[in-house]
Amino acid sequence: MTVGLRADRPLGLAVRPSPVLVLLSLALATWLTLDLILQGPASAFDEFVSDAVGKWEVGDNDFRYGICWTITQIGGQRALILIVMAVLVSYLCWTRKTLQPLVRTLVALLLLTVTVYAFKYGLGRTAPAYPGSYLHRGGQSYPSGHTANAVLMWGLATWLAVYYGLPVRVQRSFAALFVLSPLASAVTMLLLNFHWVTDLVTGAAVGIVLLWLLHLIFDGRLGQWTGTSDSRTQRRTAPKASVPA
Repeated sequence: MTVGLRADRPLGLAVRPSPVLVLLSLALATWLTLDLILQGPASAFDEFVSDAVGKWEVGDNDFRYGICWTITQIGGQRALILIVMAVLVSYLCWTRKTLQPLVRTLVALLLLTVTVYAFKYGLGRTAPAYPGSYLHRGGQSYPSGHTANAVLMWGLATWLAVYYGLPVRVQRSFAALFVLSPLASAVTMLLLNFHWVTDLVTGAAVGIVLLWLLHLIFDGRLGQWTGTSDSRTQRRTAPKASVPA
């Protein structure tokens, strides 16, 4: 049984964010949050984009609304991603005789839920449809949970596919979802005026930071536990390369 990375696998699909990308994401999320609180230029830009997009009236056409709404659900809706993750995790747990994929997925969901909803309930930002951007009015617009969810969970799926040596085409498929799903979901939510620009950007930044944190957690002793005796003695090498986010 092969557990861990193999030299012939494309390590670039392991999507472990680089330290530079993580620092940039953290700095961006911090700046945008402070800008939102202080009603700075980024908040004014949100209003400008929302007004411009609103004039396109994408949501007023049933056909266009249906297409955009479907993309938002496929791209970042948690239920659909969890169905895919359930199949992937079940397969890996069964074939590799380890609970490690399940543990990593549960920790990822915990980190995602706590972090995103701490932002949402802490700031209470209203969505563009309110209308207007206001804090502490019971809104849950900031940051975009769909975007954060897509970045973190598709990144985890790619990591698991590489780590457990699944076929290269599977690794590449998950890597494509990691890049394309958050982007497609963000664009369509913006067109439908579901979110502000800063909601989407911060959601992606949060997802990247959480993905890095997940790697940090499981690069230690927790990541060495696999539930199988023969794989505990194998040397594990954490994914080093990354796919551009």
